[in-house]
Amino acid sequence: MPASDPAPARTDYSFSDLTRERPFMHLWCARMLGTAAQQMLMVAIGWHMYDITGSAWDLGLVGLFQFVPALVLALYAGHVVDRHHRGRILAACLAAQGLVALALLGAHGAGLDTRALLLGLSLVLGAVRAFQMPAQQALVPLLVPVLMLPRAMAFSSAGQQAAVIGGPALGGLLFVAGTGVVYGACVLFFAAACLLAVRLRYAHSAPPREPVTAATLLAGVRFIWLRKPVLGAVSLDLFAVLLGGAVALLPIYARDILHTGPWGLGLLRGAPAVGALVMSVLLTRRPVERHVGRTLLLAVGAFGVCMVVFGLSRSFLVSMAALAVSGAADMVNVVIRQTLVQLETPDAMRGRVSAVNSIFIGASNQLGEFESGATAALLGPVGSVVAGGIGTMLVALSWFRLFPSLAKRDRMVG
Repeated sequence: MPASDPAPARTDYSFSDLTRERPFMHLWCARMLGTAAQQMLMVAIGWHMYDITGSAWDLGLVGLFQFVPALVLALYAGHVVDRHHRGRILAACLAAQGLVALALLGAHGAGLDTRALLLGLSLVLGAVRAFQMPAQQALVPLLVPVLMLPRAMAFSSAGQQAAVIGGPALGGLLFVAGTGVVYGACVLFFAAACLLAVRLRYAHSAPPREPVTAATLLAGVRFIWLRKPVLGAVSLDLFAVLLGGAVALLPIYARDILHTGPWGLGLLRGAPAVGALVMSVLLTRRPVERHVGRTLLLAVGAFGVCMVVFGLSRSFLVSMAALAVSGAADMVNVVIRQTLVQLETPDAMRGRVSAVNSIFIGASNQLGEFESGATAALLGPVGSVVAGGIGTMLVALSWFRLFPSLAKRDRMVG
């Protein structure tokens, strides 16, 4: 009898196939619970700090104290992620954040909560997240087949956006019962997420021991620089967020331009997340399969158009719609960019490349808020937002010429 031909490898996967990938679903649930807990914790710490000090400066320091250690430790964290079991790193990060929430709960109950304690624990949270972000980003490709990765990235983003929307809302509701209740809920959420992360199983073989040197720490930077599609995708997001962000100016728009007040500010801040959530669900069902490079650049251009519309609008509904569409366009950018970066990066480098990517994202968010404020001081809020939107569109057009290999990329798996 002749030997039968081997079964052909699968080339198509549905959403139901994705949900049957148990390790991935454990990670998805852990990320969703962990992100919701992080959002609740940030709301609680901000409210707690303002309740203690009444200082807007101290509120800004909370963000700064989290950003600085994340930036300083990012390259070393990427090196660690590439050398150790990523599931255990993620579990340790979630456990550490749970301990921070527990410490805040205890300090609040004992009357020992102080400005110095909140700032010190903010430093701890920033250091922990330097390791968490590259670990969880680099885990996804290990848990699903390559051709399922675009759908997995979109579904991950959907869970992330749902947690970003629901976490602060839940935290706000729990505040009615007291600050300690919010901290207690964070402890429970982090504990559940940690247990799910501990259960992650995937093939892991420890790489050869390698000393920590400048070359190993900067390997992710060098890798991105030499791979033009990766460099183009990562730098595109940096400049798009740097120029096109309008979040820092939303209070001005809500009060002085759209004349809505605090309730309108809340809706404006939530609109991009709602648009992103809807788009991530759509991309989970129907991922981008062709012309991915062109779609990426057009999505960034569309984001710029939305910012121009928002900047010029005097209608609250039009402004809400523009922000929601901008969130949807940005989600297309996020899913395609993250998928391309993961597919173009060998597993031994994913932690360090993800760490560099997290630096770009963190820096662009922080610098983007500074850029918005600085240009608003010169051009006014409307001029700042419109100029940023036009700049974003020009960047997207320039990238067609500067990174032709990215613009001409047809499929995710090249």
